[in-house]
Amino acid sequence: MEGVERKRTVVIVGGGIAGALLAKSIDHMAHAVLIDPKEYFEIPWANLRSRVEPSFAERSVIGHREYLKNGRLIISTAVGVTDKGVVTAEGRVVGFDYLVIATGHPYNSIRGRRDRLEKFQEDNQKIKCSDSIMIVGGGATGVELAGEIAMDFPEKKVTLVHNGPRLLQFIGQKAGGRALEWLKSKNVRVLLEQSIDAASVSESDREFLTSAGETVTADCYFLCVGKPVGSGWLRESALKEYLDRKGRLMVDENFRVGGLHNIFAIGDITDVPELKQGMVARRHALVVAKSLKLLLKGEADCKLCRYRPSLQAQAWVSLGRKDAVVQYSFLTVSGFVPGMFRSRDLFVGKMRKSLGLEC
Repeated sequence: MEGVERKRTVVIVGGGIAGALLAKSIDHMAHAVLIDPKEYFEIPWANLRSRVEPSFAERSVIGHREYLKNGRLIISTAVGVTDKGVVTAEGRVVGFDYLVIATGHPYNSIRGRRDRLEKFQEDNQKIKCSDSIMIVGGGATGVELAGEIAMDFPEKKVTLVHNGPRLLQFIGQKAGGRALEWLKSKNVRVLLEQSIDAASVSESDREFLTSAGETVTADCYFLCVGKPVGSGWLRESALKEYLDRKGRLMVDENFRVGGLHNIFAIGDITDVPELKQGMVARRHALVVAKSLKLLLKGEADCKLCRYRPSLQAQAWVSLGRKDAVVQYSFLTVSGFVPGMFRSRDLFVGKMRKSLGLEC
């Protein structure tokens, strides 16, 4: 209608932590369009608890429609960006005034929320029916899963295989050492500097040969290794020149891709030199939300919010339901005290509150 200002369109690609929080933040003041291949947002660090306690996923797997009240949800995979908009797998072109890319890392290909909850039930049954379990990968995911299983199923024989010289190599040596001590105290067998050829194993296997020639016997296994950056869909797009050698989008201090005035990137897909963690992705979303609100009000680019990455490694790693190891700057703390803040609820209540939902 004449005299009514059109709400500008902000397209967000990726419904992970960064994308979901951003969509919620601008939902009331812009025409927000969220493009995601699944109908739900998933709190990634809660997945491991959900495998040993499937009911936990009822709060941590959240339908996008639960928090996105006004915006448009497109359940599809983005396959490219052109000068006309974002192209989806069906060939649809979604135009935008502003674009925010938050595709991070691909986690799973399950489209429906109910199907995702059923997958946690299946994983739980797999654990319950197994006397021995192998976990491949000694990063945060592998360590946390081993801790969850060891605490809830102490009778299980758990073996963790890691190709590095120590656990949790993304943070300090002391944190990795304390995690190793804790796992050993729970009778978890840890094999360091050994790897498993993931491409050669199958669900029917019961014996696995490590790179050091050691045999691991296990009734089931879980792969907890790093995922590639979710930028493959951009390699032949209009933004391909802004990808670095690792496949991450190069952004400025305002999270603008290549300095482009209307295209942003947040979360794990960015080349910001810092640990890629959920709390960091959350900070990215809040910074860009503030900037978008200014732009939507007609403010100048010079007023955009600037982001300063943390130069010190900070990380929380849960060790079962009660303990955790925390590295903050040069301080490492482990045990029951940090576990009180992290391990009991895994910050699920805090995340739900950020999305305007009941804790």
